[in-house]
Amino acid sequence: MATVNIHEAKTHLSRLIERARRGERIVIAKAGTPVAVLTGIDTEAVTRRPIGMDRGRIVIHPDFDDPLPEFDADYSHPADPLADDYRR
Repeated sequence: MATVNIHEAKTHLSRLIERARRGERIVIAKAGTPVAVLTGIDTEAVTRRPIGMDRGRIVIHPDFDDPLPEFDADYSHPADPLADDYRR
């Protein structure tokens, strides 16, 4: 496992990424103290979701984009402290 400082990591990032992609673990340090580990991602572990896998599970109601009553200027809820007729 190689250790590089932050300045070197910024300067040679593409080279370090290529090394990590090949399986090497690279420790990035600040003032000699390890702060991060650069590793490659196992592309076989990342699976793509098939298109349409949730078909029939999602329901969008016809009124989904109607204004919310809380944001309507004429709306007055009984417990609204900003309403004119609010009383405790």
